Amino acid sequence: MLSALASAVAAAVSPVAAAELTSQQAALYTTVSIFPPSAARMTVCYSFGCRRREILDFSAADRAALTRVMAAGKASAVAERDAVQKAVIWFDRRVGPVIGTDKRVAKADFRYFDDKHNYDCWDTTRNTTSLLLVMQEWGLFKYHFVGDPHYRGNVLVLQTPHNTAVLVERATKVEWVVDMWPRGYAQAPDVMTVAQWVAEN
Repeated sequence: MLSALASAVAAAVSPVAAAELTSQQAALYTTVSIFPPSAARMTVCYSFGCRRREILDFSAADRAALTRVMAAGKASAVAERDAVQKAVIWFDRRVGPVIGTDKRVAKADFRYFDDKHNYDCWDTTRNTTSLLLVMQEWGLFKYHFVGDPHYRGNVLVLQTPHNTAVLVERATKVEWVVDMWPRGYAQAPDVMTVAQWVAEN
């Protein structure tokens, strides 16, 4: 009886996504000691390296809004990626006024001296991956699934280090980045193939 009660309490306080995470996805959360997203909530990271956090509990209205956004992507994989861009914009507008990131700028890093209003690329990778995992848990993807985050940074050609969230197209297995860090508040994230993204600076 006590063990059953303890299990129920643990499940209530430990929001773990129902879907199994890959080791690289799980590392996004374990490295900063936060829970992975669940169907009900996610931790929003900001202030560079997740130094500040806010729990986003998805309301019925939030779920309805994201479902409407993603419904526009049912026709094709291309349309679904377009809808994902709009879902990320929705997320930015949803949390920005709450945590102050409605003042954020594109490509923010420590040189901006305004960490409390900005994301670095680790924050955007965690946040976007979390949002995608939530939407995947809700069954909103027809043509894609959430892939492992990707890294680039070749010092030999002066390419700066950078990370991004990734979607994988089911039919072709082509990996597509969903990268909000190079864009300012409420702007559409970059969506391109990983192969193209790793060649950029």
